[in-house]
Formats: sequence, C-alpha cells, structure tokens
Amino acid sequence: MAEVIVVRDPAEAGAFVAAHIAEQVRSRPEFTLGVATGSTPLPVYEALRAEADRGTDFTRMSAFALDEYVGLPAGHPESYRAVVDREVTEPLGLDPARVHVPDGSAEGIRTAGERYEAALQEHGGVDLQLLGIGRTGHLGFNEPGSSFGSLTRVKTLTERTRIDNARFFASLDDVPVHCVTQGLGTILRARHLVLLAFGESKAEALAAAVEGPVSASMPGSAIQLHPRVTVVVDEGAASQLRFADYYRWAQDHKPEWQGI
Repeated sequence: MAEVIVVRDPAEAGAFVAAHIAEQVRSRPEFTLGVATGSTPLPVYEALRAEADRGTDFTRMSAFALDEYVGLPAGHPESYRAVVDREVTEPLGLDPARVHVPDGSAEGIRTAGERYEAALQEHGGVDLQLLGIGRTGHLGFNEPGSSFGSLTRVKTLTERTRIDNARFFASLDDVPVHCVTQGLGTILRARHLVLLAFGESKAEALAAAVEGPVSASMPGSAIQLHPRVTVVVDEGAASQLRFADYYRWAQDHKPEWQGI
C-alpha cells in the first residue's frame, strides 16, 4: 500500500515535498529529479524556489521530464521544454545540459522514445519522480490501456485529456494530438514515486489508483507495483478514499526517522 499523506491545501503539499527534495539534494548534490508538468506540481516548484532562497544549492541537480508534445514549434511557451525551463531550470539555476526533455520534433519522432530511454539508462535513472494523475487515470501521458511494461514512446492523447489541457492553449484545436511520454515501465524504474493530487475532480481517479484493482484500464494503479510510493493529496482529492482514516492515523503516528 502506498503511503498517503493528507494535507490542507496544495501549498502545504508543495512545501512538504520540496522540503524532502531539498534535504536529499543537500545530502547528495547530484540528485536526479523527475519533473512533471501541468498545474499539479507547480506548488512544489514554488516551494523549491523558496528552498533555494534559503540556501539550498540545486545547481548540480539533474532533471528528466515525463513527456513532451509532438509538433509544437521550437520555443512554443506551452511546450514542456519551455515549461520546465520556466518553472525549474532557470529559477533553480540548473545547468541546462543536465535537464532532459523528450524530443517532440517531427523530424526526430521515429527514434525519440529510444533515444530518451538510452539517456535515462546512461544517466543512471531518476531518484524521485513527481507525478500527477489525470481524470482518465493517466500518469504522464499513459492513457487507459497502456501496458505496465511500456517504455518511452509516442502516444495518441484522448479527447478528454486534450480538453483538460486546452486551458493552456488559445483553443482546443491548438492542443497537439500526439506526445512522447515515458512509459509506465519507465516510470516504475524511478527509485521513489511522489504522486500529487488536488481537488474533488481528481478524487475518483485517485481512489481507483491507490485502492482499486491493478489494471491497465487505470494506468495510475501501476503505483501499487512500486516499493516506495508517497501520495500527497488535499482533502478534496482524498474524499473518495475508503481508508482515509487509516492514512491519517498512520500519518499522525509515523516514526519521525522514517521520512517519506
């Protein structure tokens, strides 16, 4: 069972997760963070900036992004390369050469997945992977039906995901149909998974991922196969968890030395 931490709001979640990441970086400056995009991880990135202001040096940290849209022009503000640069690389002073994002260019698309897998393997993998969960249950852009053994590859986005992401674009027509995403098998190789979810709109998918059957129809349920998972949620996202009372009890009585 994943460790589930219920907090008041996204800001508290961001501070909680960022404090753990900062502690890891202070112990091992060449820590590797798996970065996610969308609105869910933004409180973590904001709190990491506060940790940097307080003196944590992130400049030797490496980062690998979960995914990238296919076909957006170079420099497009909603490409995940641009988002990661804007939210992580520049504010934390990371060396851009240490920040990796899948190649979503049309020219390199046939080999984008294989090249990204090779880069991850050569680097030695990810120490902590940040994750959100979509309303379809997707992790990264692994939509329902994705294999738990899948590796980085090109995927077609569901219309539900495109509609959800249209808020970042001028119109739905501007949202790409394809992406390059780490596979569920790739994600499961990270040494620690931290899944964040906020708001009642995520409650159903979260409950299915954490407490439901392990099924390719619910990609988020893949986290149940990982030996070290921390799920950090607010009250809204936790509202459909059957064992919420136990999670709170365990949270209140956890030995401090265990960390997350």
